[in-house]
Amino acid sequence: MIALSAESVTVSFDGTRAVDDVTIDVTAGEVLGILGPSGGGKSTLLRAIAGLERLDAGRVSWHGDDITALPVHRRGFALMFQDGQLFPHRTVAQNIAYPLRIAGIADQPARVGGLLDLVGLAGFGDRRVTELSGGEQQRVALARSLAAKPRLLLLDEPLSALDRELRERLAGDLRRILVETGTTAVFVTHDQDEAFAVSDRVAVMIAGRVVQSGTPADVWRRPATAQIARFLGYTTVLDPHAARRVDPGAPGAVALRAAAVVVTDGGPVTATVVRSTPAVDGARVRLVVPGIGELDGVAGAGIPLAAGDVVTVRFDAAGIARLGATAEMEVPV
Repeated sequence: MIALSAESVTVSFDGTRAVDDVTIDVTAGEVLGILGPSGGGKSTLLRAIAGLERLDAGRVSWHGDDITALPVHRRGFALMFQDGQLFPHRTVAQNIAYPLRIAGIADQPARVGGLLDLVGLAGFGDRRVTELSGGEQQRVALARSLAAKPRLLLLDEPLSALDRELRERLAGDLRRILVETGTTAVFVTHDQDEAFAVSDRVAVMIAGRVVQSGTPADVWRRPATAQIARFLGYTTVLDPHAARRVDPGAPGAVALRAAAVVVTDGGPVTATVVRSTPAVDGARVRLVVPGIGELDGVAGAGIPLAAGDVVTVRFDAAGIARLGATAEMEVPV
């Protein structure tokens, strides 16, 4: 059953369309990730769904009812920002209980205690939020967002202010919490790893438009265009002729990540090193492959490489994506 529907939504600022004719649906209990580069309109779309931005065109519906003109406070949605926006003068428990008090919900201590258990902060209720780490503060913000059992949870880059290791850990926890609570959610991020870890489906948004949607696996393995592939971290797009050199079964163009081109002894393809840059786990290399052109690749630790060296490589299917039939193509030079 479709819970949220945003149909042909357009939002403009000073004549420029930040959100351009966007349509998305979210089923009950589903987590939809909105993934795209900074400035692509993701947060504006989220704010439009929340009722914080006026629509130039389109409508927002909840279980079939048009809520486009409904005030923010009557939508029953919760919005969580990247900085958490906690009250620094209140304790952890008081922050979480705030929406319960506003809504007049009884048995607040029991609800707060259950949420602290859920987000892994049991026993933290009496602490000041200023005493917490960044990750702990975001857990409190999540608990507060869930406190009043919102119909829809809107998450705007909630992990982006944290370091990489903590983001990866909290992304897994966020996914677990949303699934355990059956929360319908829209999760905005510019980080594909976060989007794929948290979301049931992903909509890729670039320059104000949704350009592809599907399961994380589908989007990752079949980017619709070269532009989407590059945003996802694929470094090169090959036309169908060159593509068959690296993926014989490919029906069309393919995109390659650097990790798809592996320097190894006895590989089936010969290449010449253009440059080699040391990395923690080996080296990042630029290679010329006959019949294809220049490709980015990787080499393991202990393999000394210099410009002009002739090496052999293999192609790792895990780093190769087959593009949509209409994808623009290029041959590297």
